[in-house]
Amino acid sequence: MKHCLYSVALFCLVVVDANANSVVEPLIASQAQSTQHTDALSKNKDPDAEFIALPFIFSTETLSTAMGGAAVIKHAGQPQAAALGIGLYSSNDSWIGFLGLYNYQIPTIEQWLFSFESYQGHYEQGIYFLDANETSNNQTEKIISEGDEGFSRLHFKYILPIATGANGAKQSLLDRRDDISWNPLASGVSSIKITPYTQHRKLAVNDQLADKARGVELKFEWDNRDAQNDSKDGGKTSVKIKHGLAIDDDPHWTLWEFEQSLFYDIGGNGWFDEQVLAANVFVADTPTWNDYENSTQDYRRPPSFAGVYLGGYDRSRGYSSKSFTGRSAVNYALEYRIKPQWQPLQNWPIFNLYHIPWWQWVMFAEVGKVSDEFDVQALHTDMHHTFGAGVRFEVENIVIRTEFAVGSVESEFWVMVNQPF
Repeated sequence: MKHCLYSVALFCLVVVDANANSVVEPLIASQAQSTQHTDALSKNKDPDAEFIALPFIFSTETLSTAMGGAAVIKHAGQPQAAALGIGLYSSNDSWIGFLGLYNYQIPTIEQWLFSFESYQGHYEQGIYFLDANETSNNQTEKIISEGDEGFSRLHFKYILPIATGANGAKQSLLDRRDDISWNPLASGVSSIKITPYTQHRKLAVNDQLADKARGVELKFEWDNRDAQNDSKDGGKTSVKIKHGLAIDDDPHWTLWEFEQSLFYDIGGNGWFDEQVLAANVFVADTPTWNDYENSTQDYRRPPSFAGVYLGGYDRSRGYSSKSFTGRSAVNYALEYRIKPQWQPLQNWPIFNLYHIPWWQWVMFAEVGKVSDEFDVQALHTDMHHTFGAGVRFEVENIVIRTEFAVGSVESEFWVMVNQPF
């Protein structure tokens, strides 16, 4: 059954997203969360390692027909740890490889978690968006090009010894939390994450573009949700500062991101077991955007693949991945999530092979804008709108979501894992 589950999750991720070079990162995040064994953690047991491997085959616009495999090891050496490997090759000679190691601890250091991720990909017909600073006509441009891209990240996550984190980093991974309050000293999990990274993207259509980024990210987070998969109360606050080092003739740069999610339980009625309003605010800026570096004769701006963007499976969902790039961004999202009392899935063929405790119907709206000015008026003029609806399922502790989103000039259909926020 678990083999089939991961087949479904992986298949959904890659078969729907026509821009296959945006597939890997959501898969990474989903597997990092889904491999937590919360029952064993809550009972202080040391479960045996579980190995899950599967092949898959699919077809997309950019990859043509592709086949490969994935393997997951749950409780990989430690109860809370997981390892993930993915590889695929396509009929048009594109390929992807990924390795992830998550949530490891050093003995006697109870407040730290260590993770590592490495991804490499080659695309013969990748879809990319270049911002106005990377094109000769000073306008954002969509291109199809042979491309090589990848990243490596090493995460050092410190769980502050307050509230839920007072019991150690391992216990902070538990999914369900009660007694939500708005005092971070008494509620939720507060953490600081330091991430040295290196990232690259080289396009055959223009080999003069900046193709490397390396530096460090610093992220402060307060996760005060009552649950990860189906939040009904509380919220999540995060602030990320990303610094890119100078490489060759490209100067150093800095950007920051702020994100706030809030959840409000409306309650049930004769039709619905639950009704929840979920809201999200995202703001980002590159304060070094107009700083001129005399030594390199260039502005301190990140390459578009490493900078601020909107568009994709989590923000501005009516548009392709990274459709909008630039200095600053703002995005507002509001969702109405309901769980109907009618839940027939456990009685349907195939579905009855899995544990599906709930399904959720969702309507959502978003407005967002990317601008080369960090200015309230510039960011809130001619904003891009998205309206959509979808159905989400929790299948064996993994949220699978299907969404149709309509933007101002295009529409997208996503099948993805995890809630968008």
